[in-house]
Amino acid sequence: MGNDEKMPTEREWLLMEAIWSYEEKKDGTGEGITSSEILDMVCKTDEMTVRTERVLMHHLVRKGLVGYTVDAQDSRVYHYYSKKTKEECLKEKQQDFIDLYFSGNRVGAAASFIKDIELSDSDINELEKILKQRKK
Repeated sequence: MGNDEKMPTEREWLLMEAIWSYEEKKDGTGEGITSSEILDMVCKTDEMTVRTERVLMHHLVRKGLVGYTVDAQDSRVYHYYSKKTKEECLKEKQQDFIDLYFSGNRVGAAASFIKDIELSDSDINELEKILKQRKK
């Protein structure tokens, strides 16, 4: 299975966002988020059916991005938790993008993003600060 197959698709990313958001609020305490809680969060921005959500959750589990536990009181209820942080997934997605569209050239990718967009003095100062920190 290639790296693309292990990364969440756009629709799966919505579910991951719900899981990460829940975990951030819970601060690592308690059980994971249930399927119905995920659907409630996702349906605020995307019309998703229960069936679609179940299929996507199955894919995320198969990809190793999400794990689950079965509820002690009701075996029909699963509690989902992330196995990768948002930062880890973003880093992998960024690298995949750079590999695909820029032949792995990180400088070319960064340059293409910053040369054609409007940047305020504050934006430029922030970028300079980041580059200085990276240089150390």
